[in-house]
Amino acid sequence: MKKQLLTLALAIMGSSVFAQSWTEQNTGFSTPSRGISEIRIVNTNTVWALAYDGAAPTTNIQEFTTTSDGGATWTAGIIDIGDPALKLTNITAVSPTTAWVGAFDEVTGIGGVWKTEDTGATWTQQNSSAFQTNGESWFNVVHFFDANNGIAMGDPEGGEFEVYTTNDGGDNWTRVPAASLPDPLSAEYGYNGGYVTAGNTFWFVTNKGKIYRTTDMGATWSKFNSPISDFGSTAVNGKMYFSNNTNGVLLRNGATNNFYSTTDGGATWSAASTFTGTRKVLSYIPNTSTIVATSSTSGNTGSDFSSNNGATWTNIESGGDQRGYVAFIDGSTGWCGGFNTDATTGGIFKFSGNLSANSFNANKSAIYPNPTNGLVTIALATAETFEAKVMDINGKVLLTKTFNALENNIMDVSSLSSGVYMMELKFADKKEVKKLVKN
Repeated sequence: MKKQLLTLALAIMGSSVFAQSWTEQNTGFSTPSRGISEIRIVNTNTVWALAYDGAAPTTNIQEFTTTSDGGATWTAGIIDIGDPALKLTNITAVSPTTAWVGAFDEVTGIGGVWKTEDTGATWTQQNSSAFQTNGESWFNVVHFFDANNGIAMGDPEGGEFEVYTTNDGGDNWTRVPAASLPDPLSAEYGYNGGYVTAGNTFWFVTNKGKIYRTTDMGATWSKFNSPISDFGSTAVNGKMYFSNNTNGVLLRNGATNNFYSTTDGGATWSAASTFTGTRKVLSYIPNTSTIVATSSTSGNTGSDFSSNNGATWTNIESGGDQRGYVAFIDGSTGWCGGFNTDATTGGIFKFSGNLSANSFNANKSAIYPNPTNGLVTIALATAETFEAKVMDINGKVLLTKTFNALENNIMDVSSLSSGVYMMELKFADKKEVKKLVKN
């Protein structure tokens, strides 16, 4: 059975402590302990995510959840592709109604692509004659760049990687000719989950440490050497992350965790440096040098960010809930996986801060008393104008007040019920989000 380059949590944290900058949302899965193996953000309102069994991660799960209102409500469903034994590779989506999944047989590797146009109520196989050569075909991934243009990729079949493209939403697919694809090495193959996308660029990696890249949605391809020998071996493996079609990083996991960067789309890589982060599930803020890091292990909760392509890291929050797969669309909009307790409790977290420049510089403020019975003083190092908002843990704004530089910074929260809230302080050059407890 071929391995997947997917980082899944192997144990569940029992606590559900509120953590600054992340707001818990409810994925809607009826079975408890559902984790999130992948998140695909279409826009700030529309997100699709795949599930896995957090209590028994090797159990095959064909379930998804989606939101079209920024996560205020999530709707979970079954991905009915006609065979519950097939293993899902990934999900890709372009709208609240339209998405595709890839799936394969874990013994034969035979698989394909299924599409939904009704928000997951039904799924229809596309390109059904592809990835069907027993003993050679092994389906890896499907990705759509927009509603029309997509790519599906599998291991070598007939001497070349089996890659197809479509320009009509998957109604018709064309295999990429051998002349447009670099030849594979002997016994070279790809990985489920071993791909990256940015704009019209798509990369996949192999067991020979090679990187295949297309910058024109699959029409033509280049092949590059990477700094590691195998992207998916047990002893040493790695994963790439790209901010745009040129700038990216590669994290090598092994006895030592090495870090590499590229500025030419993976054609060349920097010399190895020691990875200085403590959390190794990464996601770029697109088109920036900012990376958010979470962790898939139960003993390493919390999250970090780096504003310099991973050279140095700043803690966002420590402890609390376990944070899994993470994805961002901009500096203030992102989600990471968690685990649900039941259909109405938990499962995913939405980022509620701002990772734009200077947003996490040294804090300007402190709030006290905290917990409070009513009045909260906001202490600043310097006098300045700012806005204070108090929100519930779902992000709903309950109180707002603007303070000028001449008044006492005291906010009355006595009207709030007892519980945990967020206080967002917006200054001219940054935001701070603090946990506030009302007795």
